[in-house]
Amino acid sequence: KLSISLPSDVRLKTDIKVTSKSPSGLNIYSFKYKGDDKTYQGVMAQEVPWASSIAENGYLQVDYSKVDVQFKRLN
Repeated sequence: KLSISLPSDVRLKTDIKVTSKSPSGLNIYSFKYKGDDKTYQGVMAQEVPWASSIAENGYLQVDYSKVDVQFKRLN
């Protein structure tokens, strides 16, 4: 899998809803990024510290190759 870190800090998101759980028990969320009307699926960086790092902007990002949740756009 490609190791791509995506912004996943709860402080960057709005309309956050738990939609399901991954096979390993992680919460899977639908959410929007603030200022963006598109809806995405993913995790909250604060809940996956082993897969999170701090980006240059100071917000947490997630390396999705380390979690069993797929980041994707829903609409």
